[in-house]
Order: sequence, then C-alpha cells, then structure tokens
Amino acid sequence: MNDLAPLLTPEGRALLDEVRDTDPAQELAVATRLRREHPAELVSAALGQARLRQRAAAKFGERDAARMFFTPNGVEQSTRASVAAYRAERFRELGVTSVADLCCGIGGDAIALARAGIRVLAVDRDPLTAAAARANADALGLAGLIEVREADVTEVDTAGYDAVFVDPARRGGRGRIFDPEAYSPPLSWAVGAARTAPRAAALKVAPGIPHEAVPSDAEAEWISDGGDVKEAVLWFGTGRESPVRATLLPGPHTLSSRGLPDPAVRPPGRYLYEPDGAVIRSHLVAEVAEQLDGGLIDPTIAYVTADEHRPTPYATAYEITDRLPFNVKKLKALLRERGVGALTVKKRGSAVEPEELRRKVLPKPTGSGSVTVFLTRVDGAPTMLLGHPVR
Repeated sequence: MNDLAPLLTPEGRALLDEVRDTDPAQELAVATRLRREHPAELVSAALGQARLRQRAAAKFGERDAARMFFTPNGVEQSTRASVAAYRAERFRELGVTSVADLCCGIGGDAIALARAGIRVLAVDRDPLTAAAARANADALGLAGLIEVREADVTEVDTAGYDAVFVDPARRGGRGRIFDPEAYSPPLSWAVGAARTAPRAAALKVAPGIPHEAVPSDAEAEWISDGGDVKEAVLWFGTGRESPVRATLLPGPHTLSSRGLPDPAVRPPGRYLYEPDGAVIRSHLVAEVAEQLDGGLIDPTIAYVTADEHRPTPYATAYEITDRLPFNVKKLKALLRERGVGALTVKKRGSAVEPEELRRKVLPKPTGSGSVTVFLTRVDGAPTMLLGHPVR
C-alpha cells in the first residue's frame, strides 16, 4: 500500500495496535484471521508497518517507534535518534530557533529539532515519505513545531529560517553513491544552500567522504554511536575553533584537530589502543596518541601503542601478552597450549580474513580461555599481537 491514509483512520490505528507484537512466524495465520473482518490491503499494510516499527526500534527506541510511521527506505536511511538529538542540541547551542530540514525523509531529524524547541520546515519530494513525516510529527505531539511540505528542495525558499540542514540521498538504483556530486541534490548545491543560511547550516554526508572534498569554510565532524561510525557532517557558521572534529556517542565526547604531525613509529609496548572509527575517519589518531604518550606500530596502521594504560573514550585499550611473526601453525599451537576457546580476531593492514583464520586455528573450540588476536603489521612486517581488553 503506497498510501498511509488508511492506516491513519480509526480502523487502521486499531489494526496497528492489534498486530503490534506479531511474531513474524505467525504473520500468515494472523493475516488470514484478520482478513475475515478487514480489507486485505489494510491488513497487509498494518502487518508491514508493524515489521517496520520493530526494525525501527533500534534507531528510535521502542516507545517512539511503536507510534511512528515508516517506509522501508525511511527505516534504513533515517538518522539514529541519539545522533539526531546531538545535532539538534548543537544547533540550539548555536542560537538557532528555526531550521529548514531539506530531504527530511520520515522526519527523524525534524523530530529531534522540534524536541529541542526549534521550529522546523521539513521538505521531501516523495509523497509517501512526506506523508510519513507529517504523520510522525502528529503522532509524537510535535505538529505545532513541524511544518511538512512535499516539494523539490531546490525550489524551496529558506529565507525565513535561521539555519539549513540538508540530508541528500546517497543511494541510487545500484546501491550507495560515493561521488558527492552524484548525491540528490548534489553536494555543491547543498553547500551553496548552506552558505546562504543566516546563522548556521549542517550537511549530512557519507563518512567515507574524502577530506579534500570538504569545503575550506566548513567544519567536518565525524560521528560514531556505540563504536559504529554513523555519518559525517559539514558545518557552516560554527566559528570553527577547529576544522575537524570527531564526536563519540553516548557522551558526547568530542576531539578536535590541533594540526599535529603523524605520531612516531615505535615497537609495541605493553598496551595497544584501537582508536574509535570516528577518530580514524577524521584523521585525529595523532591527537589520541599524544593523549596516551604513545606512538604507531607502523606508519600506515592506525593502532597506537604505549607503555602505560591511560583510559580514554577515544580508543579501546588492550594489554598485549605476545608478539609473533604471522604463522598459523604457531598460533594454533599457542592457543591449544593455553586452553583458548573464545577467539576474537581483529585486523588492520592484513589480507587474512578473520573468519578464515578462526576456522584454521580453532576448528573445535573446547577451552575456557579467551584472547584477542590482532593481524597487522609492525614496522612493515606481518605480525600477530595477542592480548586482552582492559576493563
């Protein structure tokens, strides 16, 4: 069903409540029963929406997801609620009171902005997506702060708003789009729109955006949530204390560039630090290494080594117990000798696939011990580092 209207009727809402917790394995039986009393298309739409709400709970939380309306693309492409809330708070701290949210999708960012007390114009050209955004604003009691408009964002006048937020489509018929000028709308258009905003602007881009593609007057921020890199954002009008930031959620913990040179290369010490993905993407490994009084194990590998343990939100610490040249037989013998039954394999700078190595060295796990193996390079040489996370 390409129309949300039937689900917004009293019958549709009652049906949504009835199928809310439907087990996917029981869908056919539930659908057969409900079709005796309701139109088949409405039943299918309600069950489809229930599935989308269950998937969306990881992004929006169970309470909000159970009341919201989604499209399949909307679930996949919408901003995680924690990231949207962080961005909305940053807008609020910049003194923004109104935002034109262009390419708003199902309204995830608009919701966060409205909850921060910011008035929002939410624009999307897809009729079903705009309808979902409108329904979500109403369902969450935010319709007074969110105006949803179905339109081409390139034709919308944003002059009456303090700030602009643009989330261009980065997927096409063949999957992800890596060329920023192939976004819809293109990054160059979004940058132009950002520069006209009276107070501030933010453009959501893929975390893999090349640093050289970042405009010279923008601040680039890479954001991770729970250790997973979620997005990069180009900010305009922030005052730019630093041209590059890495922000880790929950927290937030924000690390800013200080233009440090690459860390020195040194032999592995007692501790190995694995920087958060946002730190690596933002090229701020040097800032973390300085905090840790550490260096790199290889000039091309983003692992930091140090002799002391210094807790930091920007990297996960491991205590290293062994350093071996890459050798599958030696690793297998060592794991057997130590009774290892749980093996975590991480790699950086190695062509070996972790699952393949795990099958070779631990085909039938029986031991009670655990270990983390890093497949990497130490000053150019293929190396295995064994250790344990520091709790």
